[in-house]
Amino acid sequence: MRRLPLLLPLLLLGMGLGQPEPPAPSGAQCLEHECFAVFWGSRSFAEASAGCQRGGGHLMTVRSTVAEEAIALLLQNRGGRLWLGLSLPLSLPCTEPAQQLRGFRWITGDSRTDYTNWAPSGPRCGERCVTVSRELLWEVRRCEEPADGFLCEYIYGGSCPRLPPAEGVPVTYATPFGARGGEFLALPPRSVAFVPALGLELRCDDDGEGGGLRWGRATPGAWPCRLGGGGCQGTCSEDTGRPRCSCPDGSVLGPDGRGCRSPCADTPCQHHCVVAGSSFVCMCDTGYRLGADGSSCEDHDDCASEPGLCEQLCINTMGGFECRCYSGYRMLDGHCQLESHCDQAPCQQRCEDVSGGYRCGCDDGYAVDPLDPTRCLLHCNDSQCPAVCDDYNHECVCPDGFVLDDGELCVDLDECDMNYCEHNCTNHPGSFECHCPAGYQVANGIDCVQIPGEDGEGEGSGDFKFQTSAPRTPVPQTPAPSRAPPKAERLHPGALVGITVGTVLTALALLALGYHLAKKHCRPPATMDYKCGGPHEKELGLQPVASGCAG
Repeated sequence: MRRLPLLLPLLLLGMGLGQPEPPAPSGAQCLEHECFAVFWGSRSFAEASAGCQRGGGHLMTVRSTVAEEAIALLLQNRGGRLWLGLSLPLSLPCTEPAQQLRGFRWITGDSRTDYTNWAPSGPRCGERCVTVSRELLWEVRRCEEPADGFLCEYIYGGSCPRLPPAEGVPVTYATPFGARGGEFLALPPRSVAFVPALGLELRCDDDGEGGGLRWGRATPGAWPCRLGGGGCQGTCSEDTGRPRCSCPDGSVLGPDGRGCRSPCADTPCQHHCVVAGSSFVCMCDTGYRLGADGSSCEDHDDCASEPGLCEQLCINTMGGFECRCYSGYRMLDGHCQLESHCDQAPCQQRCEDVSGGYRCGCDDGYAVDPLDPTRCLLHCNDSQCPAVCDDYNHECVCPDGFVLDDGELCVDLDECDMNYCEHNCTNHPGSFECHCPAGYQVANGIDCVQIPGEDGEGEGSGDFKFQTSAPRTPVPQTPAPSRAPPKAERLHPGALVGITVGTVLTALALLALGYHLAKKHCRPPATMDYKCGGPHEKELGLQPVASGCAG
């Protein structure tokens, strides 16, 4: 039982030994956003990669001459071969010397580079990685073979500049990846600057005021001005015997006593803060007014304070107002106008407001459809009118009762020539009208029926006095036929040729028939009379003469 207290510290110590500290680099240098470090010691590629990762980095990528110069600075002419962050992917069995990186990829997973410095070699197969020598040549070797050391790279979002040197005040720096020294050009975040002469320990951290990385310490206020200006973002002075920071006009010292910030930083202003010297003033948006506390903003009732802002109704809103109209009116360009019935009317072309409603109309060349007063039909009130053509489809249309002539002209079709009416007919543009004699009336717009109780022998029946047909549904500007005739079309030239040929053949047939009848009528009878032509002809023979056909 007494051994348990002794075993517990040993167990905890063993757990701590399971997390080794990152190895300390033999040399390092930092630029603005990256640091490079060299580690000497026999390691395989995998062991070297793990060593860089423990410090928060990865094996070095050499993409430019800047990185090459950093390697030369770190090696300091020391011989040996160091691992770089280049390895052959498992998908490639051998290197490809024709390619810029010979098939290798950076440990970051890409193959982008502006620089290479390969040592002469042919294709190499198997698991291969790359080392760099003192001559800065890249050499291919097996990844499991140990090299003399490795190079690491650490990427950061920013850095702190090294503190300006002060006489008699040496500074030593320690980086988060284990490098220590006093010759760094820049220091990454979380680096520490040790100043034993002044008893200072400064840290590179974000200043918390949006100014980026700066050297600072937990204790507020300036340190001696001769070292980095006392850490002041503005001006450092020691007029009172103690270092003190001051800020330019329009800014004030921050909580750390070294940084400068706007007087409006962290103010209680609800809307806007305006700098006034070393102080501030709160202001509000239009439509609001400053509250009694000097920082909050309250809505200002514009409708109540400024009558007449709107023509009809004024509705106050947060920070403003809204104009509205009475029922039956609508807002148009900032003014209330009486609503039009035509706004909701289904008129196809034109609409006119009338008392209690609306009236639909049509454009020129159209007439209201008698079956639907909201629609419009093509209409022509003359014997010929221009056709309505669609340039896109290359089609032209005419109103009912017209035919297309010469491509873009509509010509009235004379329905009376087609004998639609039983008796008399009057042609109209695009239509026709039937008439009946006295004692008759038009029954269906075309036929005539006797009027009951009349025998048709009344006055006017003998002199062909006609009366018009029964009234029909009126059509604007022109009567419409009670039965629409078929649309006539222009005769095709082939049809004209056919008619001509048919006429000629008919005439020839009639001539042949007449000839046949005439020949049949003049045929000689069965008995013939013979006579002598003269005394001398008797000797020559007899001449037949058909009776009844003389002359």
